[in-house]
Amino acid sequence: MLSLEEAIATALENNYAIRLSRNDSLLAGLNYSYRNAAFYPTLNANSSLSFNNNDQRQKFSDGTTRERNNVKSNNLSAALSLNWTLFDGMKMFATRDKLEEFVRLGELGIKTQVVNTVAEVINTYYNIVRLKQQVKAVDEQISINEERVKLAEYKLDIGVGAKPDVLQSKVDLNAQKALKLEQVRSIEQQKEILNQLIYGKTGPDAASSFYEVSDSIPINTALVLGDFEAGLEKTNPQLLLAQKNVDIARLTLKENKAERFPIIGFNSNYNFSKTDNKAVVNPFQPLFSRNKGINYGLTASIPIFNRYNVKRQIQQAQIEISYQQLVYENQLSQIRLGILNAYKNYEQQKQALALEEDNIKLARENVNIVLQVYKLNSTTLIQLKEAQLSLQQAYNRLIAARYNAKLAETELMRLKGELVK
Repeated sequence: MLSLEEAIATALENNYAIRLSRNDSLLAGLNYSYRNAAFYPTLNANSSLSFNNNDQRQKFSDGTTRERNNVKSNNLSAALSLNWTLFDGMKMFATRDKLEEFVRLGELGIKTQVVNTVAEVINTYYNIVRLKQQVKAVDEQISINEERVKLAEYKLDIGVGAKPDVLQSKVDLNAQKALKLEQVRSIEQQKEILNQLIYGKTGPDAASSFYEVSDSIPINTALVLGDFEAGLEKTNPQLLLAQKNVDIARLTLKENKAERFPIIGFNSNYNFSKTDNKAVVNPFQPLFSRNKGINYGLTASIPIFNRYNVKRQIQQAQIEISYQQLVYENQLSQIRLGILNAYKNYEQQKQALALEEDNIKLARENVNIVLQVYKLNSTTLIQLKEAQLSLQQAYNRLIAARYNAKLAETELMRLKGELVK
């Protein structure tokens, strides 16, 4: 027996969509772990070593000439440079805060996927239960049809029946058996869908034939519309995602506005160089030289005119904020409408469920009465078939009302964001 709670727990561990969302969130978390790197300086080291072998010839103004071949020398240089941005219009702070918002965005993305996956698991699980109940209803019809076949054959044997009644009863019995096969096949198909949701795989490895689901669909009949409309902005993950996108757009605007301010930086360099000449032509040229030392200072880069790029980027960021705000308001409107429609459907299905629970008793009693009368040869096969059809239709409506009420209940919980705490 696979309970709904076990199915949900397994899906939270194995579902591919949830695992992909977690991976995206991990990337955002990785970036956030380096959030303070924007405040750190950069330090770079450079070095080079070169060997030279040259032929040199020099001619001076007094007519003298100096010439030397195969003159060897080597040069070694190294430098260590440090650059540290001290002020950039507070852009580094906005970037750090933006990385933090991306982490929260990733967490909300996971929650959204979890809520949607749990809703899918619940709906698929209870769809299998619905089909099982349909099979039970068909089994009842098969039992009645088997009784019909026996009665029709008995009446024919004693000379008060007709051959067409026997044939029609057998046709109806076979039709119900075929319907049962179809329902069983549908159960297997739904199990494969459930396997994909909770195990991340289908086929023999998912062991779809080795578990059963419950036999009933519990309905919470005490839901109140106001409870789902209140505090929606703080619980619905889609709304929280949309609001987070607004916050990120505002931080992007701060980053762009920072481009208007000067950038002040501290820089420092340590340099080392060494030249070793094995021979020189010019007597004033040193055979060996070495330089080393440190320098430091401040730099300021003041933006004066950059072809209106910053102005354009600021305007784009402002438009993005307005766009994300509209997305949020649209999401809020659609979710409120979804809650209202789901609740109306929930109330309607509750009423239908109560009606059909009473109606199924009447239909079953009617079949029993007509069947007893048919045994006494006081009614026709057509009347018995009509009673059976009414019972079958009552079962279909009852099962559909119970399942649809559960769907509406699940949708309300999903829209509220309370399927997962």
